[in-house]
Amino acid sequence: MAREKQPEAAGEAEPERSYREQLCNLNGIAQPLASRKLTRKLYKCIRKAAKHKQIRRGVKEVQKFINKGEKGIAVLAGDTLPIDVYCHLPIMCEERSLPYAYVPSKSDLGAAAGSKRPTCVILLKPHEEYEEAYGECLQEVEALPLPL
Repeated sequence: MAREKQPEAAGEAEPERSYREQLCNLNGIAQPLASRKLTRKLYKCIRKAAKHKQIRRGVKEVQKFINKGEKGIAVLAGDTLPIDVYCHLPIMCEERSLPYAYVPSKSDLGAAAGSKRPTCVILLKPHEEYEEAYGECLQEVEALPLPL
């Protein structure tokens, strides 16, 4: 019983933070960072993809499918600590010409995927049901400048 009440209290204690407030928690490797507008588009596209089961979630699963050559957009959370958990993924994406972008919050990324748990990386796969939204996101993510 006590466990059921704690998450509700924690949810009430932590109000939804704005994009600008979330930027304070970014780690050092969160480049290229999606703009506020692109972040919203990515979350929207992730929600659509989750309905059609066209996402890969979590470091192990995303890494496995990147190695297998699966195509899509890698969306990484910029507030993941320690960065050692996923710092190899941008390099893997660059080697395979896979577009990737960082969004400021892992809890928002997990919520967009339909999960109550935060997630630090999602691979968004293309699908005909949300082709237009995916195309917009792909174009904007590819236009982001890569870190040097």
